[in-house]
Amino acid sequence: MKNFKTLGLVTAALFTASIALTACGSGSTKTASTSAPSAAATTAATAAASTTPKADGGKVTITVGAYSILKESFDVILPKFKEEYKKKTGTTVEFQESYVASGSQATAIIQGFEADIAPLSLEGDIQKIVEKGLITHDWKNTPQKGFVTTSIAAIGVREGNPKGIKDWSDLTKPGVEVLIPNPSTSGGAKWDINAVYGAGLKISEAAGKQDPAVAKDLVAKIYKNIKVLDKSGADSLATFDKGVGDAIITYENELVARIQTGKKYVEVIPQYTTSIENPVAIIDKYVDKHGNRVAVQAFYDYLFSADAQKVFADKGFRSVLPEVAKQYEKNYTTPPGLFNIEYLGGWDKVNKELYGKGAIWETILAEGGAK
Repeated sequence: MKNFKTLGLVTAALFTASIALTACGSGSTKTASTSAPSAAATTAATAAASTTPKADGGKVTITVGAYSILKESFDVILPKFKEEYKKKTGTTVEFQESYVASGSQATAIIQGFEADIAPLSLEGDIQKIVEKGLITHDWKNTPQKGFVTTSIAAIGVREGNPKGIKDWSDLTKPGVEVLIPNPSTSGGAKWDINAVYGAGLKISEAAGKQDPAVAKDLVAKIYKNIKVLDKSGADSLATFDKGVGDAIITYENELVARIQTGKKYVEVIPQYTTSIENPVAIIDKYVDKHGNRVAVQAFYDYLFSADAQKVFADKGFRSVLPEVAKQYEKNYTTPPGLFNIEYLGGWDKVNKELYGKGAIWETILAEGGAK
């Protein structure tokens, strides 16, 4: 089984400022962010969203609260949608955009950042918004169950793979510096740790009996080699781009996307890793307040169109549309030991037993020392 392939590096626009909004297509662009929003910035964002004009037949504003990794895809998708919507309806759409770590974005929306639509990394982050009464419809009642993109967790290493990394166990070796974002703020980090923990379960299972202690030990040994715990997946990649670390645990699409600009990385696909499903939902309370549901629904639907899904696929995601996935299948390797969140018992169990108070991850942090 081919477990790694040479990839290139995208000069992605990665940012480290506090949360900000981006005006798309209005002639000027403000800096978008990938770090957690400050209270002041969240208040400012809320004020901006609160003044979102209602659709008047001529212009409508849609506020997007997304997780950080989506910015590159949305830089292409938003102008495409604007053009199509203008042709169909005569209405001009203006976008306000925020890109931060998924957990931070969900918290900002709950605390008053009035996003109309939230493409996030984790189902659990959407559910937090549901529990606060901001999403009132059944967001999973779609053919794709509410998931707009998919990927897998993979390892990125430097050109030539100088440390000879072929699987998760190689990240435990002395002298290997590993990057991963912080699961307390980053949805991507939870997927990454799920991949390692699940791999440990699979390894023990192949040896005779599934053993959570083996899985925890694998995560703990890798944690000892972690150089930096950044706030988001985008921040972690920015750190890696600066030359810090020998390996990064991240979404496959972030590595695949970098092939397009020629700066070389190597993607290592472990034998056992997790599939990743990223959700999107309309925030009913804010959409109703802004009076822009028709346009927001049209944008939501567009994200599942072949045109938008091809953009996601071009950026390294695995499409949720079978016909688009088929067109791009030669771009991807599916490892024999691929598993999903259900293998780990679902998000409720994972959040309680792996990330909850006093749970496995917190124990590993205490035993391994703060980063």
